[in-house]
Amino acid sequence: MADTSDTPYLPHTPADDAASSAATASGAPHDPGDAGTSHNPLRSPRLAAGILLAAAVLAIVLANSPLGPTLLAVQATEVPLPVAGHTLSVGHWISDGLLAVFFFTAAIELRRELTVGSLSSASAALRPAIAAVGGVVAPIAVYLVIAGSSAPDGWPIPTATDIAFALGVLAVIGRGLPGRIRVFLLALAIIDDIIAIIIIAVFFTDDPRPVPLLLAAVGVAAVAVLSRTMPGGVLRTVLLIVVGVAVWAAVLSSGVHATIAGVALGLALASAPGDTAAHRLEPVVNGAILPLFAFSAALVAIPSVPLDELAAPFWAIMLALPLGKLIGITAGALLGRLVGSGGERLTLGDALVVASLGGIGFTVSLLMNELAFAGDETIATEGTLGVLLGSAISVVLAVVVVAVRRSALRRTAGR
Repeated sequence: MADTSDTPYLPHTPADDAASSAATASGAPHDPGDAGTSHNPLRSPRLAAGILLAAAVLAIVLANSPLGPTLLAVQATEVPLPVAGHTLSVGHWISDGLLAVFFFTAAIELRRELTVGSLSSASAALRPAIAAVGGVVAPIAVYLVIAGSSAPDGWPIPTATDIAFALGVLAVIGRGLPGRIRVFLLALAIIDDIIAIIIIAVFFTDDPRPVPLLLAAVGVAAVAVLSRTMPGGVLRTVLLIVVGVAVWAAVLSSGVHATIAGVALGLALASAPGDTAAHRLEPVVNGAILPLFAFSAALVAIPSVPLDELAAPFWAIMLALPLGKLIGITAGALLGRLVGSGGERLTLGDALVVASLGGIGFTVSLLMNELAFAGDETIATEGTLGVLLGSAISVVLAVVVVAVRRSALRRTAGR
């Protein structure tokens, strides 16, 4: 049997790409949920979004049931890490360990978009980049206005857009919308992930230690060299996995959040093995890793306090996600229309669709919440509720905006 380990996964045939590009360029309606499932239902963004939502809802229900104390105790159970000499709770194994795999696959997609995809030229990347920056700055402003005096550390929480959940919701509700909306949302969400990664690396690094960081850098360089020079096969795969785990352990020991290891490894891995790895991991990420993280992060007991006694961060996050993202992304997208020449430009209606979906923070915002309020369990719990409600409001808002946009497109097409 021929060795296909160096053959990259191609999500579409050339004919599919040509048809998609033609549909996008013409503004023709496009169903963003049908392509790329590759016969495995766990590759479907619709199913992935449904599993994420179900995991979060189940966690909230169980946390507030008689099983709640037991589940919370299991989440807090510490499990030693034999390699790096650390002891992590089950919850931290999920958020620091498993989530690094998600960031690894996201980084591979980012590298692909930067080299051959929608971000491969400066002009193509600039417009969603401006919208992404607007979608970070405006939520920070909304948060600080509401909670800046009482809990300023929570400002990063509403800056994130959950790429998997946002694209999944678009796949569910976006039938009949122009393909340019999904392309722009994907580019914006990837750039948003870059900003989130920088925020985590810069603001949530506790007492960085240079020696483990240096060892991690050597490991990342080794992955880059091995994936480009060593013949494909089982031996290379095993070596890359071993070095990758060592890099993760070194980053964990350095004080930098361990998910950064996944980002570095995903960007360093050569194109063909990287695309293959992302393709093989996609069902695991969609069906297990992200739902486990959503379940763990949403496993909170709802505080039995009146609404007027909830802390300011709850209100700030709940409003900053839908409102801040709506204002910031829309303004950024419209500003981006003035930059450069040629290429696809979003209309106001398209921008509002992307902006409403951009308020779905979910998994990445939940991670930010864990990091920002690590020292205050009460505020962290209310922050989690703020993320969940803010993301839910964004979903409802997106459904309304998409319905209005679809109706407008139908009226235009009927003229």
